[in-house]
Amino acid sequence: MRTINLLQRMNIYQEVFLSILYRVLPIQAIYVTALYITSWLLSGTWLSGLLAAFWYVTNRIDTTRVEFTIPLRENWALPFFAIQIAAITYFLRPNLQPFSERLTLLAIFISTFLFSLTWQFNQFMMLMQALVLFTLDSLDMLPAVKATWLYGIQMTGLLLVCILQFFNSMILGSLLISFNLSVLIARKLQKNLKTGSFFNRLGKLLVHLFAVLCLTLFLNNIIKKLLNLKSDEHIFKFLKAKFGFGATRDFDANLYLCEEAFGLLPFNTFGRLSDTLLFYAYIFVLSITVMAALAVTFHNLSDSTRQQSRGQMGKCTIILKPETAYNLIHTILFGFLALSTMRMKYLWTSHMCVFASFGLCSPEIWELLLKSIHLYNPKRICIMRYSVPILILLYLCYKFWPGMMDELSELREFYDPDTVELMNWINSHTPRKAVFAGSMQLLAGVKLCTGRTLTNHPHYEDNSLRERTKAVYQIYAKRSPEDVHALLRSFGADYVILEDSICYERRHQRGCRLRDLLDVANGHMMDGPGENDPDLKLAGHPRFCEEIKRNLPPYTAYFTRVFQNKTFHVYKLSRNNLGAVVAKTLSVESSVKNIKCQKKKKKKSCKTKSMHTLFPRHCDHVDISLF
Repeated sequence: MRTINLLQRMNIYQEVFLSILYRVLPIQAIYVTALYITSWLLSGTWLSGLLAAFWYVTNRIDTTRVEFTIPLRENWALPFFAIQIAAITYFLRPNLQPFSERLTLLAIFISTFLFSLTWQFNQFMMLMQALVLFTLDSLDMLPAVKATWLYGIQMTGLLLVCILQFFNSMILGSLLISFNLSVLIARKLQKNLKTGSFFNRLGKLLVHLFAVLCLTLFLNNIIKKLLNLKSDEHIFKFLKAKFGFGATRDFDANLYLCEEAFGLLPFNTFGRLSDTLLFYAYIFVLSITVMAALAVTFHNLSDSTRQQSRGQMGKCTIILKPETAYNLIHTILFGFLALSTMRMKYLWTSHMCVFASFGLCSPEIWELLLKSIHLYNPKRICIMRYSVPILILLYLCYKFWPGMMDELSELREFYDPDTVELMNWINSHTPRKAVFAGSMQLLAGVKLCTGRTLTNHPHYEDNSLRERTKAVYQIYAKRSPEDVHALLRSFGADYVILEDSICYERRHQRGCRLRDLLDVANGHMMDGPGENDPDLKLAGHPRFCEEIKRNLPPYTAYFTRVFQNKTFHVYKLSRNNLGAVVAKTLSVESSVKNIKCQKKKKKKSCKTKSMHTLFPRHCDHVDISLF
């Protein structure tokens, strides 16, 4: 009953463009190559890039999801993000030739555009990147002109994607566009930001930060009101609840909160990263560069005249070059993002490989360390920056190479006979125009394997689709068969697929099972032992997905089971009002039997299946006056 423009809602260009590119170039190899180049640019030696690539591969469980899940959209988009970071790293080098600078800006724009085109969450990643640029620009670690170029490229890339996606309104309402506009406006309004004494400049920076924040929120609210945007409101509800700004009963927000991928980063991640020495090397390099960044920050804020000699300036910048400062703030911000949301760890862990390998091969890092312990010597720097990476590479080859070769020799295939049986049955026993209702993930498979029409779609960045999904999911809530039938028929459903893995879910703890989320959203008490909020009430009906399997008359009047196996149960919906008449007739018959049962005082014999559905569990609780 609704058609979705895939080009507008689904970043579908990646499916077309990358399917062609994938046959020509292995995408993940491009990703590793970009990491290699970034590390090489930072350190000045190819050995650093080699170490970064080795670390990426040996830590593949934590650097990519390709090994244990289907290629999701970030798997296709992150290679372009890595290319963009490599191009920005080169662009921030001082004294670039005009031709090289223009060519690099073109590479940044193309990679930014492709990254934005292939992942719907691009705006949140680039917002973090814009915060990196804003921090460096405010602390005078980055030329303001170059920061302006990068702000402009981000906005231009997003706006071009918006046009190609038939004016996807979610892009126009993104925080990234509002933030970048606010930074540029605030910079124009607030003059002499980088002059004055230490406390004077610090005060100006705080005022500047406050002005940008307020202007960002103002512009974003104005844009969303003008365009009536609600596509991403579930994300902000999720973030609000996640960071402790009040509990929520919102179904969409809780659906994210209860997913392991959106939880905190598991502690065992650091154990795996430590086994390859990556985490130790990363902390070592991070500590030194943070100290250098603090020294440069204090130096810049304390500089009131801005007229030091070039020798003094060179002495300062050699501690923390602009490209190094960019990658430092980048890894810190994305580290916080990964710690708070496990799904985003792949942005951080891949950059960890780059940053750690750069530091071990960087002459500036070893110079700063050896000077601090009074062992500085140019020969020692040369020895350390080459010997340490080589020893780590030998260790990685010795410990992990045999296991990697064994894994590469092992062939695996998809095995899910219940799902295969379901898809084959749908193809052979249902009309081509049949409409199916069910869970988002399963319906995506139904669409892919059978081409049937769906009632709801796994795309969640659309408010009306979220509302529709919540309505369809009432099949797992405590609702009457009449209500569920009416909801499904309102979306044109002919069949509904119930999954035991959802109805009897044990993967999540109580409060995070899908049925619990639906109960709380409906104001009903959750099943099982444990506390409920005091304002939650007992539901007036049993759980639909459980009761329908008992083939009781009130359910068979509306639904007919047409397929089942160990995992799935498919029911066909009645298409007329006859079901309602039959249900009412059966209800009257059951009530008459109940009254006779009470008269004969045979309570045990009256515990029929139909009475379990229509009334409470015991006959003496039935109110005869209702009839």
